[in-house]
Amino acid sequence: MVHFSGKNKHINIVVKPYTEVLAEQHGTGKEFIYRTFSVEIEDSELVWHRDKSNRKLHVLNSNGWKLQMEDQLPVELVTGRDYYIHKMTYHRVIKGNNDLVVRIENI
Repeated sequence: MVHFSGKNKHINIVVKPYTEVLAEQHGTGKEFIYRTFSVEIEDSELVWHRDKSNRKLHVLNSNGWKLQMEDQLPVELVTGRDYYIHKMTYHRVIKGNNDLVVRIENI
């Protein structure tokens, strides 16, 4: 988060550790989020967090990236596999050797 303050004004800007593109599956109304996490990102930016909905994560590109769920050891994110994250469950990603690209579906 970036914090600016001036005379009687405070602005907080949250900077996400990824870029994302929203897409729809060919006229079905089914929405996906495509996210790319750069290998150049600082480890400290990949924080524990919770999501408001259940999610299916499909890995499109990964080399050494890991997913760690609350109270569990990290598991490697394998290209082509799906992973499920239950809403309001703490989790984080751990940086690998190249960019991580995932497709996220709220389920």
